[in-house]
Amino acid sequence: MTAPPAPILKLSDIHKSYNVGTPVETEVLHGITLALREAEFVALKGPSGSGKSTLLNIIGLLERPTAGTLEIADQQTLSLDDAGLTRLRGATIGFVFQFHHLLPAFTALENVLLPSIIAHSTATPEAEALARELLARVGLKGAESKRPGELSGGMQQRVAIARALSLKPRLILADEPTGNLDTVSADEVFGLLREFNHDHGSACLIVTHDPRLAARCDRQIELVDGRVVAGIDPAP
Repeated sequence: MTAPPAPILKLSDIHKSYNVGTPVETEVLHGITLALREAEFVALKGPSGSGKSTLLNIIGLLERPTAGTLEIADQQTLSLDDAGLTRLRGATIGFVFQFHHLLPAFTALENVLLPSIIAHSTATPEAEALARELLARVGLKGAESKRPGELSGGMQQRVAIARALSLKPRLILADEPTGNLDTVSADEVFGLLREFNHDHGSACLIVTHDPRLAARCDRQIELVDGRVVAGIDPAP
């Protein structure tokens, strides 16, 4: 029997508090333990205020937990300084947000090239070739020179997906990536993420309130009041 893929992400007893040491100290995550395997496509769901965005920010190395351990790609993260976290984030993680955060003065191609420019201080010919290929794969061949203001919301989100994949990350984090889209555009964006998941073997953790999309994932993790109540273990 073939062994299951190794975990790309492991969290153990993660806590997160704000205003630590003050009278208004508030803990929003209460001992989160979960794992995500390579090539797994997982939905993270829960009501507003359940801690989903905070958890995603911790996994994305944008916030540090108050306690617990976090391992990404076999790298323990809690001992890393800010520079080390930045390097690991850039080498391993691709982000897709509800608000695509494209730079309005940049073309679609330039926006996709941004991670490569940040990582390598330049856009190499190889990076540009990959960026053009990614834009073609998301249905935007011929739109490379268009700026975000010239694209629909669904097209802008496709640019954001191409940008997230431009460094071939092993882990994709998507925070309500279809939240501002109509049903047809949402299905298309979800399908593109699923396609990259299959083709590249990238693990994907997608925050969604859409039960239709969550049902199409390999597994659903449910967060309520800062605690995981379902879907803790990786799929067999």
